[in-house]
Amino acid sequence: MTRRDRVVKALNFETTDRVPMDLSGMNSTGVSCFAYPDLVRALGLSPRRPRVHDTGQMLALPELDVLDALDCDVATVHIDCTNAYPQPELWKPYDFNGRLEALVQSPGNFSVADDGTIRQGKSSMPPTSHVFEQEHGGQPLMLTGDIPKPDLAAVKASWEAIRPSDADLKRIREHCERAREATDRAILFNGIGAGIGIAAHTGIAMFPMLCLTEPDYVHELHALITDYAAECIEALLTEVHPFVDVYMVCSDDWGTQNQTVSSPQTYRDLFHPYYRKINDVVHRVAPEVKSFLHTCGAVYDLLEDFIEDGFDVVNPVQWTAGGHSFQEWKDKSRNRIALWGGGIHTQATLPLGTIDDIEREVDSIVRYMREDGGYVFCAIHNILAEIPGEKITAMYRAAARVR
Repeated sequence: MTRRDRVVKALNFETTDRVPMDLSGMNSTGVSCFAYPDLVRALGLSPRRPRVHDTGQMLALPELDVLDALDCDVATVHIDCTNAYPQPELWKPYDFNGRLEALVQSPGNFSVADDGTIRQGKSSMPPTSHVFEQEHGGQPLMLTGDIPKPDLAAVKASWEAIRPSDADLKRIREHCERAREATDRAILFNGIGAGIGIAAHTGIAMFPMLCLTEPDYVHELHALITDYAAECIEALLTEVHPFVDVYMVCSDDWGTQNQTVSSPQTYRDLFHPYYRKINDVVHRVAPEVKSFLHTCGAVYDLLEDFIEDGFDVVNPVQWTAGGHSFQEWKDKSRNRIALWGGGIHTQATLPLGTIDDIEREVDSIVRYMREDGGYVFCAIHNILAEIPGEKITAMYRAAARVR
């Protein structure tokens, strides 16, 4: 059984020799670049500068020897980079003001203030932080005046600007084909997404209110975006579907620690029809490719809706939010939608537990989740900067031992 076989069979609800595992298949299953050097050390591998491919969340792009040592089964392909094959021409040294000897694609995007704060566009990373941030997360809550609305003409122009040309499609096809030839891992392709989301425009504080006060406008906005997204996704998948196994359709965080951000009915009325249209395109153009949804938080009550939307995979499986166990998540999803993540409590057990605590929790979760297939192991969201390498290796090795 190849690594790709293991993932594909699991996503088709077939049994596998062991649970398939992922690290950094997409930008919420990754590892902090600040934690990465210690992971490399714990694995007994030669030191190297981490490639920081997501410079907002400050995520490392793991090399294949790291994936080999952790026994991971997924490679990531983004439109501009991958870890399936070397791309040394992309990476240039940058030391983040002496904090981390790393590699980035565009060192000129950063500047350093007198107090050591590193700036990148509108975001900043103070010396005490390990990610770039903005005030209010870049999503302010305004309690006076009209609720802001995206200008539809500007939205249309932004989609016109990213529509892939024939030359773009040829380049991306060659990129994906080379990735397929370079590895036996399953390919998770992070291409153009659906473009809609509960926080995609005016932010998680304001957009849900717009959904309540002006639903007709939101329908118009979502219809416009979905027409463009469907066209772009069809064009991409027509070219790359022989070389990819999973398509990252969207990242749309619908959960807080306790409940959904907006009502399930809002989701059904204003989001479901558009996600269904996108997933219908994915499955028509590439029936063998699985559609992937990332949505954080307490979204257990939306699992039926995700299935109705046509999603094949949901991540990060944050069963620790909302009062439902991982057993309940599995039982509700069994043979209907695959779960990708949920392998350890990243807010408690991973940072605060012992190695024994980590191994016990991973063992119990994986034993239950892998029943009847439909499960890929990784943490609940990204592994953060403070996590020692020994804890990361313990987590993956515990998962691999479950048979």
